[in-house]
Amino acid sequence: MWEPQLALAEAGWRVIAPHLRGTNGGPLEAAVATMDDCAADVIDLLDALHIKTAVIGGLSMGGYVTFALFRHAPRYFRGMVLADTRPQADTHEATEGRKRLLAVVREKGAAAVADEMLPKLLGETTRRNRPDIVAHVGDLVRSNSPDAMAGAISALMSRLDSTSILSSIHCPTLILVGDEDTLTPPPLSQDMQRAIGGAELVVVPRAGHLSSIEQPEVFNAALAQFLEHRV
Repeated sequence: MWEPQLALAEAGWRVIAPHLRGTNGGPLEAAVATMDDCAADVIDLLDALHIKTAVIGGLSMGGYVTFALFRHAPRYFRGMVLADTRPQADTHEATEGRKRLLAVVREKGAAAVADEMLPKLLGETTRRNRPDIVAHVGDLVRSNSPDAMAGAISALMSRLDSTSILSSIHCPTLILVGDEDTLTPPPLSQDMQRAIGGAELVVVPRAGHLSSIEQPEVFNAALAQFLEHRV
């Protein structure tokens, strides 16, 4: 999903887009149980690559992983990018919705999850005008095994609330959100900006929850400016 952002390497940045365990057809090994599992994997990767500090970020679930990583190892953060995400834990209503989605993936598989989630993941403009993006995101969702999906959903349900750590984030921070994002709508990103000292906020036009894929040119321009002038 981060392929459009690999172009930032042309400006001299080293861009690393790790696969979370079990995704992209990879072996599940130990099932993902918590966001801490994913954060630990990223820490292990950074150490294996001898990277002491980095601009670390993610979109949606990747944002939750970023919060978990910061909670455990803030020393790695040269900067932070939070895209289409939120610090809050799931509400009771959201948890019930994830339990229902968990049943869907176990009973009907990845294709059923794609059918249900695509209208929520993509903005109205993308769904109306970009059938290529709709097809691409559908392929990304379906490429994951039901076990990997189930592990991710369980991790989402059990994640900690990160609201209390926002005021302790002192590294340069960029927040991005699609203006058509209904899963983590712009007011939540505005709240994050107010809570994180000095954070920048970019609202990506004509994008839903997957702003990095739906409007990669706008997303990349904002990210490049942040890297050049703030990090």
